[in-house]
Amino acid sequence: MTVPDPEQHGNTDPDPDSTPGLEPGGGVPPGTTPPESAGTSGLSAPEPETRKRFPATGWMTLGAVIVIVIVFVAVIIGLIAAMV
Repeated sequence: MTVPDPEQHGNTDPDPDSTPGLEPGGGVPPGTTPPESAGTSGLSAPEPETRKRFPATGWMTLGAVIVIVIVFVAVIIGLIAAMV
């Protein structure tokens, strides 16, 4: 069952005639902020320094993954050899 909306909301778009800084046709004059965009720009936090091309923790992680893959392959080869 559908409940009717008790309030009639109508058109929720802003009225172009009462929007400040809006030129006829929907444009804005140079130097003004369009009404729908934020007045701030840039990042909210500084980005970390990236002086090194690949950090030591990255090399350690890569080494750990390689060791795990080698152990996994060795176990598979050992299981196959045991079945033969």
